[in-house]
Amino acid sequence: MAKNMKLKTQRIEENKDRRAKAIARYIRISPYKVRVVLDNIRGKSVNDAVAILENTSKAGALPIKKVVLSAAANAEHNLGMNKDDLKIAACYADQGPTLKRMRPVGHGRGYRILKRTSHITVVLDVIEK
Repeated sequence: MAKNMKLKTQRIEENKDRRAKAIARYIRISPYKVRVVLDNIRGKSVNDAVAILENTSKAGALPIKKVVLSAAANAEHNLGMNKDDLKIAACYADQGPTLKRMRPVGHGRGYRILKRTSHITVVLDVIEK
């Protein structure tokens, strides 16, 4: 039994993704709004992506910029990669838990307000030259 467990953990380590990534969870912005900004930076280098995000006037640009810089720092510190040689291999926004609120309307009723949250993921990879 112990041998199978060791082989299983060894197999998992071999198949583990060796790319740098960062995840921001429970960001209080709708994932629909975040995905619009993510489409602009997908496939770009890290320096280009940060420049695009600094000049984007969307609300999702600031949290995405923080995640990109965090992923670049993870690549430098944990994997020994150079920040200038990195590109955004994958970036996506999943939906997090939704906060439910009520808005009072006429005749004693209440309408539901959905305050959506996002989980933003950025995966970096080395640029092939």
